[in-house]
Amino acid sequence: MRILLLGKNGQLGWELQRSLAPLGELVALDRHGTDGLSGPLAGDLADLDGLAATVRAVRPQIIVNAAAYTAVDKAESEPDLARCINADAPAVLAREAATSGALLVHYSTDYVFDGRGEQPWREGDATGPLSVYGQTKLAGEQAIGQSAAQHLVLRTSWVYAARGGNFVKTMLRLAQERERLTVINDQWGAPTGADLIADVTAHALRQWRARPECGGTYHLAAAGVTTWFEYAKYALAQAQQAHTAVPLKAKEVLPMATKDYPTPAKRPHNSRLDTRKLQSTFGLRLPPWQDGVRRMMAEIL
Repeated sequence: MRILLLGKNGQLGWELQRSLAPLGELVALDRHGTDGLSGPLAGDLADLDGLAATVRAVRPQIIVNAAAYTAVDKAESEPDLARCINADAPAVLAREAATSGALLVHYSTDYVFDGRGEQPWREGDATGPLSVYGQTKLAGEQAIGQSAAQHLVLRTSWVYAARGGNFVKTMLRLAQERERLTVINDQWGAPTGADLIADVTAHALRQWRARPECGGTYHLAAAGVTTWFEYAKYALAQAQQAHTAVPLKAKEVLPMATKDYPTPAKRPHNSRLDTRKLQSTFGLRLPPWQDGVRRMMAEIL
């Protein structure tokens, strides 16, 4: 089995290289592409023609799209580029997957919802994105759903990894520079490790090979719920317990409201995702978000 992975050097793509390798021959590309046996392979999602040609050249049984335009605030000023990468490119991949009979695995986001209420979002709930990023990610989902392609769309939230930048690293850096931190306390969600997403993806693909009917859209996030404020406090407490050689200057972490920290893109207040469909379909138990954060911090401290 041949798997085409796009976005190999992103936080998720890096973990997917590890988790997908045992499943078959892995052709992994970043946006710079590479030279293939039959010519250059394009991994840039903004190159729609090159993307289609690459799928035809590789002839994968599974396409895993871990690439996306994720600069949430910048998308407000670059809507065309965000739409090309987040909506038009998945549409091209879906078209090519339908033509060749491949499965398309695609990742989406809690930002497709409007963030109202306190109940965890279920897969069939009405969407209502608040930002260009959310709108373009929803458009990508819709393009895949409306195609004839076999697909697996995994919506996730608050993704982090030890590799690259993340919220915890930012908090640790600020805690070394400032005596007081203020962090948003009215946005709710579950920090979810890229390693967990990658491992669940590989597990789901093994299940799909035996039961192709289990395709569709699923919510994937670590168990539990927190706010950015509580997340920051947890991370800093873990750092202090680890007796890190880097001294933390911050003596206070204070909560603040989203309205007091305006950004170009609106964020959903409620990013809780109901993962029962995923767990029951694929026979999984998703671990508490604290487990993954502790593991990640053990790597970076």
